[in-house]
Amino acid sequence: MSRTPSPPTEVAPAAALLLARAPELGGRMARRIRAEVAYYGSEERVPSEELHASCRGNAELVLGQLVDGRGADLAPARDTGREHARRGAPLADLLHAYRVGSEFLWSELAAAVRDTDGVTVDTIASLATWWVNEGLAAAAGDAYREAASELVLQRERERSALVEALFTGLLSDRTTVWETAQVLGLPAAGPFVVVAADVPAPGREALPGIESRLLAEQARSAWRLLPDLQVGVVALPGQGGEAAALRVLGRAARSRVGVSPPYRALQDTPRALRLARLALAGLPERAGGVARFDDRPVALLVAASPDEAGRVARVVFARVLQLPPAERTRLLETLECWFAAAGSAAEAARLLYCHRNTVRYRLRRLEELTGHSLQDPRAVADLAVALSALRLLPCERS
Repeated sequence: MSRTPSPPTEVAPAAALLLARAPELGGRMARRIRAEVAYYGSEERVPSEELHASCRGNAELVLGQLVDGRGADLAPARDTGREHARRGAPLADLLHAYRVGSEFLWSELAAAVRDTDGVTVDTIASLATWWVNEGLAAAAGDAYREAASELVLQRERERSALVEALFTGLLSDRTTVWETAQVLGLPAAGPFVVVAADVPAPGREALPGIESRLLAEQARSAWRLLPDLQVGVVALPGQGGEAAALRVLGRAARSRVGVSPPYRALQDTPRALRLARLALAGLPERAGGVARFDDRPVALLVAASPDEAGRVARVVFARVLQLPPAERTRLLETLECWFAAAGSAAEAARLLYCHRNTVRYRLRRLEELTGHSLQDPRAVADLAVALSALRLLPCERS
């Protein structure tokens, strides 16, 4: 903030006369502001007594400096800025009110010194410009922005704590859950889904800007960043809401994303988080994309019991896992592509960029090593479970 321009001594007598009329000037300034600035037009938002006192104080501060050159105490303006930020008053209206008040006061001063020697209109205009641009309005505006930033951080901390409580099940009372939904901007009843996404690194979001992206599809959400995951509750909007949310997640996903089944009550969020984690765990390591819990039941059963699933994998593929790494990898990739191709050797060959007879040879080799025939549905099911389990045991595949 620049130094206040020194007022000419010729202004002091007129300023002193106006200073004696500060209560009257404050009242007229308050009425002008109430008439011209939308936010101040409501008695409920800004009571007349408060507005009058503020206008009188500002008039005394400005005129007092013009009388004796005393230093400007901008603390009241800063207090006003902070208080308006806490109330949620628009900053534009606050600054507009200061402009209206300044214009009123300087027009009164200009009229009072019209016939004073040595005082020009330019002198009054330069003083007015400083007070409007760098004096009270600037102090109030700076304090408003600082307070608003602090409030945003405070609200984000409170919001994050509420989301954490929602996920951990600490909110069980019906009234508390309803109040939490209000604060988080969520509806009181679902359908909801929980989303869990792998973060690229601790402290970095897996789905940057996801809240605004979902909101563009009328889906409100609340998110929490954990060391290993970004998790969120998404309120699904109307018919087709789940499909719309999945499209947004699919476009935003840069890593694995798991999505729970829809549920109705926010109290069920902890269970939905567990299911979203299972959906996430069912995706292959280093893979991207979105997986719904209901999409891959075999993979989810494996993820739900990783120790037992690992034991199944080691039993079914015991002889395969003893092969040299290159051969082991070829056989397992061929089986994965065969499953992806719905049992078609020709389509699996296309995925693997090899001849279909090569695929058939490798599959026969797998049948010999595992003792599981690909013609037996029960054996195929065992192989599918064991293959999904291997994704949880990357060390066994390398």
